[in-house]
Amino acid sequence: MAKKTAVVDLGSNSIRMVIFEKTSRYGFYTTCEYKRKVRLGENSYNNGKILQEEAMQKAEDALKFFKECSLKHKCKKMFIIGTSALRDAPNSKEFIKRIKKKLNLNIRCIDGKEESYLGGLAALNLLSPFKNATTLDIGGGSSELCLIKNNKIVSCISLDIGTVRLKELFYDKGKTDSLDEFIDPILNQIPNEFCNHNLIAIGGSLRAISNSIMQKNSYPLRNLHDFHYDLDEEKEHIEKILKAKADSLANFGIKKDRFDTIKKGIFIFLKIAQKLKTKHIITSGVGIREGVYLKDLLRPNSKFPINFNPSLKSLQDRFLKKDRNNYTTKFAIQIFNSLKDIHKIHENYKQNLLVAAKLCHIGEYLNFYFSNEHSAHFVLEGLNYGFSHKEKVLIANIIKLNGKKVNPYNLEPYKQLLPNTHIISWLNFILNLAKILNSINENNINFIFSDNTLYIFNDSKILNLPKEEIKKITKPTSLSLVINQKP
Repeated sequence: MAKKTAVVDLGSNSIRMVIFEKTSRYGFYTTCEYKRKVRLGENSYNNGKILQEEAMQKAEDALKFFKECSLKHKCKKMFIIGTSALRDAPNSKEFIKRIKKKLNLNIRCIDGKEESYLGGLAALNLLSPFKNATTLDIGGGSSELCLIKNNKIVSCISLDIGTVRLKELFYDKGKTDSLDEFIDPILNQIPNEFCNHNLIAIGGSLRAISNSIMQKNSYPLRNLHDFHYDLDEEKEHIEKILKAKADSLANFGIKKDRFDTIKKGIFIFLKIAQKLKTKHIITSGVGIREGVYLKDLLRPNSKFPINFNPSLKSLQDRFLKKDRNNYTTKFAIQIFNSLKDIHKIHENYKQNLLVAAKLCHIGEYLNFYFSNEHSAHFVLEGLNYGFSHKEKVLIANIIKLNGKKVNPYNLEPYKQLLPNTHIISWLNFILNLAKILNSINENNINFIFSDNTLYIFNDSKILNLPKEEIKKITKPTSLSLVINQKP
């Protein structure tokens, strides 16, 4: 098993390398990421798509540095993927041979359909669950679309429109008046089946748009991955960025290295979104690099096993002691089921409770004191894949509450992402009662709810429970707890 794998995306605009580390068969996390804005496709679209010497030398220097980094991190595998600029170039084979000869690195140039597939594969496996969507990855030389229906990749296409390509062919020459004439025939290549209300936004330009919207709305989380917004509600803001002068783009939260390409990306995005009849945008923090890694990790399959989450597994592998019994999960589910007639919480929240129970002890890895706050931080910053923002915030907050009374003022920053106080209070109570029961290291505990009372007992012996700790837990109702007694 290759513990560490480096994946390099040799794009038209920039070259990025991500290093992934396995913690078990399917559990993994990102250890680091490197980026070099090389512009491999620079000046090629004005010169018969031929890669220019200056750009090739920059790419060679970047790959040399990336190789050194991968060796430093002791990577056992290194995948280097060439996309639009490389596949379009007549001299791409010469460049690939040059890198092989000088650096002993192998570059695999992929076609547009595979590039689209890899982006779709990453989104399908690493976003929170969805059934139907079309992914859009806007790069420097091309834009890829992947159609996902009923949780399966159905079709992939690649379009020869990208930010650097438009910049050199139209914007740099002052020919923006002819952009529609150029782009409309290309958009007509998109089959009608790709039309979808849900569009998954992949790539730097689309993430920059999402980041700007998050800042404008004072969004409570920093995570771009799995950030959702309605296009109609934010279209005016996006168009303001499109019309803004270059020196005012920073006011919209656009980073300086995006100043010369962001407007081209927005132009392509709005055109394709209109063509697809898009209503809802799902931001993806993953793309081709994660797709390359997953294709190798999951082979011969294309999806993780049912009910498996790589981030949850990775956190458990790295930070939870293997020799320590954890019955918190078991007790939390038992209590939830026993009290369902009184809490009346939808079964969907049981999964959030389950994850909270699995991770509520993780903060003890850092320090026993304030471990609930440490655990909450682990959830918000480390539970990266497969969970919505609402799920992460709920899981983190019921862990952080640690059985204390819910104070709406403390939850105010996350109000737009949290369910009502009734749900939070019950999950907080159930989780922390389960945590206390876990502390006695007794696996066989039974629960029966009767006459507004929860009976907690063991059929064969007396449970030595810390009653004072149990009394401290805030109960959502006048529920009574009776220990070591059957109804």
